[in-house]
Amino acid sequence: MPKTSLTMDELLAQNDAQGLGAGDVIEGTVTSIKKHEVWIDLGAKGVGVVMRREIGHGQQIEEGQTITVSVIDPELDEGHALLSMRRAAKDRGWEELERVFQASEIIEIQPYDANRGGLLVELEGIRGFLPVSQLAAGHYPRVSGADKDEILQKLNALTTQPLRVRILDVSRKDNKLIFSEKEAVKDDMAQRFSTLKVGDEVEGVVTGVIDFGAFVNVDGIEGLIHISEISWERVDNPRNYVKVGETVKAKIIAIDKDRLSLSLKQMSEDPWLSEVKKFKAGETVEGKITRITPFGAFVQLSSAVEALVHVSEMSDDEGVDPEKLFQLNEKKQFKVLDIDTENRKIALSLKNTK
Repeated sequence: MPKTSLTMDELLAQNDAQGLGAGDVIEGTVTSIKKHEVWIDLGAKGVGVVMRREIGHGQQIEEGQTITVSVIDPELDEGHALLSMRRAAKDRGWEELERVFQASEIIEIQPYDANRGGLLVELEGIRGFLPVSQLAAGHYPRVSGADKDEILQKLNALTTQPLRVRILDVSRKDNKLIFSEKEAVKDDMAQRFSTLKVGDEVEGVVTGVIDFGAFVNVDGIEGLIHISEISWERVDNPRNYVKVGETVKAKIIAIDKDRLSLSLKQMSEDPWLSEVKKFKAGETVEGKITRITPFGAFVQLSSAVEALVHVSEMSDDEGVDPEKLFQLNEKKQFKVLDIDTENRKIALSLKNTK
């Protein structure tokens, strides 16, 4: 015989099965919109209220609309549930961010603020961070002497433009969301790198000038011109040769993991090779003292040719002090001892001219 009635225990169990639990995400219909609260019909699960602060910034709602809410408290003293649209959106946001992360999708974001460590981002109602170290070469703030104010200024400029990124790390438990622009361009960079080789001539824009050289953006790839590769002349200050924003042509002299080593000076012939032909071993030449060190002095023989007079070739006296024997920019006569064209070295003697 079919059962036509339920026991009290079965009714209670059925009611529990249909009841609300804190953290549940459910749908309901907006029945009333007041100044500080919005009332929601949850059907068989009863009635709930969403306080204005829990609606979410910029969220537009109207009576009769079906919305998704999260249960904060399943039953207040008044008998209705306390709900949140903001938390429901966040719950759905974490799920979507996890999906994007697992799929390794490239997405577009626009930072809303910056600090010296990177860019602040909000996506799917979740706040995240894009560290400076994860910016692509074209956006990395190359500044002199790690000037923090200048770094912040460059990062603030990025809050006005969309960026293509991948999610580097996402954890709802730790409330962590980290983005990376470098990861988003990684595949494209690998393709571009595959088309380049040592010896190629490339064009790029100078993005930063520092004490040891200059950084150049070559179609999204970072390149470094070391101070020794800026000019055939001896360079004391790279800023006297290149400026930020300037377009330069350079030669690739090495390809590292994610950076090009470039040379400006190798775009032209080495003037040393032509000027050194003016000098011959055994002859006496005049030169200007440019540097004085404990082991010797450097002598400028022409605009492109510098030579060394070793301390052992300064005098027959032992313990000679180069700083007492020479003064910067003074001119003296020297004898050419040896010319090593392969290694670009010329050895001079002072004592053999006396």
